[in-house]
Amino acid sequence: MPDEQGSSRPGTWSIGRDEGMSRPQVRACLVAALLLLLAGLFTLRGFLPALAWAVIFAIGVWPMFERMAHRWPRHRRGLLPAGVVVALLLVFVLPVALVAVPVAEEARAAVRWVEQARQSGVPPPRFLTGLPFGDRLVAFWQGELGQPGQISKLAGHAANAGLAEAGRHVGAEIVHRLVLLGFTLLALFFLLRDAEEVAEQLRIASRRAFGAAGENVGLQMLRSVHGTVNGLVLVGLGEGGLLGVAYWAAGVPHPTLFGMVTALLAMVPLGAPIAFCAAGAVLLASGKAVAAVVVVVLGFVVTFVADHFLRPALIGGATRLPFIWVLLGILGGVEAWGLVGLFLGPAIMAALILLWREWVGAQKGPINPRPVELRSTRPARLSREGG
Repeated sequence: MPDEQGSSRPGTWSIGRDEGMSRPQVRACLVAALLLLLAGLFTLRGFLPALAWAVIFAIGVWPMFERMAHRWPRHRRGLLPAGVVVALLLVFVLPVALVAVPVAEEARAAVRWVEQARQSGVPPPRFLTGLPFGDRLVAFWQGELGQPGQISKLAGHAANAGLAEAGRHVGAEIVHRLVLLGFTLLALFFLLRDAEEVAEQLRIASRRAFGAAGENVGLQMLRSVHGTVNGLVLVGLGEGGLLGVAYWAAGVPHPTLFGMVTALLAMVPLGAPIAFCAAGAVLLASGKAVAAVVVVVLGFVVTFVADHFLRPALIGGATRLPFIWVLLGILGGVEAWGLVGLFLGPAIMAALILLWREWVGAQKGPINPRPVELRSTRPARLSREGG
């Protein structure tokens, strides 16, 4: 028997016939529930991104987590969720550490270079002489940057005045992101621990509110998020790893750093070219023109294969969604929702396309048109064809 003092499994309790509410009471309860929902969203507005990321991570790792839970059921609600959280934490911390060390070294080198350039000027790079109008470019460079003190004039007083403010802003943003990361991992632990109960609650709630259509839309959005995680994250990591090897072979400075930046940018469509074109520019500035061309051409080949073959198969195949709608969902989602829109945008598009297909009868579902409606449209169509 369920415990009346505590919480039971979802779907345990139902209201009796003599316990129902009148229509005014139902309307009042709906208004009160809506106000409470808005108040709750307003209260949690600062942590909604963390909760959204926790849901995305939970959907992404769920197949692997479910297999581990079937293999080790005793650790289903303790050790396994904690292990997944620790693994994701390492996935975040290790890349940041690997990036932070060379970035700090480059920052110190940049400070020394700026000081040296301020005292003695910046000599023109060698590749300028090989460009069209190279003599004029070298003369312009010598006049603007080659003389001592010129770089300080170009920097201006605004940069010096805003340096401290920019440093404080960056520090505050880092602390804020770390706090959100902590809440994301904490929410992820509880989501994985109580995943079956949460899923059952959502299924019952969607069916009560929207009928079978709500459950179908929810499943479609889950499949879309899972496919988007595979299509963006896994493919982006693959692009970064492959191009990282190319950077190392071509002699790009800090190939690991460039590879990781490429992997992060490759998770956004059309983002990877920024990374490998920057690597090509570094090689060109070092006098390695052939290597620069090879890196850029290889980068475009890799991104072409990834964007036109791998991602459509992973993302569109999971939801039967045309890739044009996936691309529009990703780009529009990023513009509207920020980074979390990478996954939220395609999920919204997948839900809308599913509803449209069911509404017009192109896919079987609870909101298909009735046979009478289908029959009533055929004579008009036939008469138009005959006329």
